Order: sequence, then structure tokens, then C-alpha cells
Amino acid sequence: QVQLVESGGGSVQAGGSLRLSCAVSGYTSSRNCVGWFRQAPGKEREGLATIASGGGRAYYADSVKGRFTISQDNAENQVYLQMNTLMPEDTAIYYCASAPRLCLRVGLRPSEYNFWGQGTQVTVSS
Repeated sequence: QVQLVESGGGSVQAGGSLRLSCAVSGYTSSRNCVGWFRQAPGKEREGLATIASGGGRAYYADSVKGRFTISQDNAENQVYLQMNTLMPEDTAIYYCASAPRLCLRVGLRPSEYNFWGQGTQVTVSS
């Protein structure tokens, strides 16, 4: 079992920044993949960025590449998502999730992730 708890969401004006945190606990392996996803009302869940629990290369969706940065802190068991230059279309519930396979294998497909946090709301106003 892996537990994930997101925090750091909130309301921000367009052009602003937020940093989301995901506290990861339970059985984890450095080979596990942790990802950030979001879901806006009426839309499918979208994969944004992934990184291995033990660190390493990060992968990004084209929609956030250059604006969002995923990072991890092994000592704190945290995975972060730094979001810059936020736009109203970034408004969504943001989730972190864990997959028991390499990030290269699972990619940004939500169906590959079997443990999820409860989500945190991000609202960007114009």
C-alpha cells in the first residue's frame, strides 16, 4: 500500500505560480513512478509529469513543458510540482499518484497508476 497526500493548491491570478506537494508513505521502491495529474470539470484526467521515487529523469506533457517542474526529495518523502506562468485553463483538481513500474514504462497514462491522493484544487483567474 502506498499513501499519497497532496497539498499546496489554492487560487492565483493568471501569470502567477504555485507549488504543490505530495507526501508519499507506505511501501515504496525507488523504481516506483510518481506522477502528477489533473482533472478539470467535464474533462478526462490528464497526465502532467512523472519522476521515479528515487529520482532521475522527469517526463512532461507537452501542455506543461517549460512551465511546470516536477522534483522529489527522498529525505522528506515528498514529490513537488512547481507551476509557473499559470493560465485559467490550468484550473483543475490536481492529483499525485504512484505506479509500481518504471516511469519509462507507465508514461502519463492514468490507468497505469494504482494509488492516488485525494486531490487539491487549483483555480487560476484571469
